[in-house]
Amino acid sequence: MMKNLMSWGFLWSLVALLSSCSGTKELEGRLAPNPELSPNSETNNPSASLLPNNFPTTIPIYPKATSQENPEGLTPEKGLTRWSSSDSIKAIADFYQQQFQSTPWKIVEPFSSNPQDKPLIVQGNGLEIKISFLNSADSNTEFTLEYQAVKNSTPSTVKSSPNLSPSTLEVVNFSDLDTVPEPLRSSVQNLASLGILTPDKTGDNVFNPNGPISRRTYAKWLLNAHNKFYENAPEKQIRLGLKTAQPAFGDVLAKDSDFEVIQGLAEAGLIPSSLTGDTSTTVFRPDAPLTREDLMTWKVPLDTGKALPKASIDGVKETWGFQDTAKINSKALQALYADFQNGEKANVRRVFGYTTLFQPKKTVTRAEAAATLSYFGYQGDGVSVEDILQK
Repeated sequence: MMKNLMSWGFLWSLVALLSSCSGTKELEGRLAPNPELSPNSETNNPSASLLPNNFPTTIPIYPKATSQENPEGLTPEKGLTRWSSSDSIKAIADFYQQQFQSTPWKIVEPFSSNPQDKPLIVQGNGLEIKISFLNSADSNTEFTLEYQAVKNSTPSTVKSSPNLSPSTLEVVNFSDLDTVPEPLRSSVQNLASLGILTPDKTGDNVFNPNGPISRRTYAKWLLNAHNKFYENAPEKQIRLGLKTAQPAFGDVLAKDSDFEVIQGLAEAGLIPSSLTGDTSTTVFRPDAPLTREDLMTWKVPLDTGKALPKASIDGVKETWGFQDTAKINSKALQALYADFQNGEKANVRRVFGYTTLFQPKKTVTRAEAAATLSYFGYQGDGVSVEDILQK
C-alpha cells in the first residue's frame, strides 16, 4: 500500500513539473516581441521590396501600396512615382496626414475634405513632396507621389511654385483691357481674372495688349495657364525644372528668375533645345520678341497631347493655303499641320482669323499670345477658360 502511494506521488510531481515548464514557455512566447512589428521586418511594409531604384528612403510609403511602374531617371533629388492600393482614398490620406505631422516634416498644403480635389504638399528632409489621388475605381485606388529637392528653405518660408499651386496666381486689375481687339477681348479678360496674365513693363496695371511679348513672358503664361486648367489632373501638368539641373540653354542659368519655368518647358520637350535633338539651339533668347513660329511650336503640342505629326510644305499649303508656307521652319510646319486638324478650335483661327499669310517671323502681340491660352485641347476634347471660371 505504502509503495503504491509513493508511486502515485512521484507521478503527480512529474506532471506538475512538466506543466510548470509548459507554462513558462507559453509566458515567454507571450512576452516575446511580435516579428510583424519589428522595424526591420519586411512584413512591416510589404511595399519595401517594390520601391523604385533611387527612391529616397526617408519618404514614408503606404504599407498596402504597390508601385505601378519603375520609372527611369529617378534620383534622390527628383522623381515621380505611381502607386496602387486596394484601400480607400480616405485610409491612404489619413495615413499620410498622420505620417507628416511629426518632425522633420511640415505640411505646407493639407488635403481638402475631398482628397481627390487637392493634393497634399509637405516639406522636410530637404525635399518637397506632393501626393495626388488619380482615381478610385473597381476597388482600387491610384495615387502619385512626386518629390524634388529643396535648398536653403524652411516650411515657414515655402513659396508656392506655378506647377504646384496655380491657385496662388495674383490677379491684376488692368486699366487698359478695353483696348484689346474686340475678337480677343473676352478671352483676355477671362484669363486676367484667373491671374494668369502679368503686367507689361510699361506700368504696374498696364497690360499693353497691342505691344510685343517676350519669349520669357509667354513661357510663364503658357506654363501657368496649362497647369491652372489642369489643376486637378497632376499627370497632365508641366513640372518645373530643378535649380540643380544642367541648364538646357546657355543664356538661362539657375540664377535666372524664370529658370525653373523655361527649364521645365525644355525638359518636357515643348521648347526646342539640345534635349529634343536640336543641337544647334544652344540659347533661348528669353527677352527676344515671340514670333508666330514660336507661338505655334510651343502651344500646339499641349493641345494634341502627343508628338507633332510629320508635315511638308505642300501639306501645309494645301490645308491652310498660306502663300508664304516656304518661309516657315520645319517645327512650325508640323505644329500648323496639327493645328489645322483642330477645326474651329485651331489657334490660327481663334487668334488670327482668316488669313492667307502666316508671316512666321512676325512678332506676336500680348493680346494674341493671351488668346491662344483660352483653350487647351484637341478635336473636341479640351478645356476652355470659361469652363474653369464656371467651376
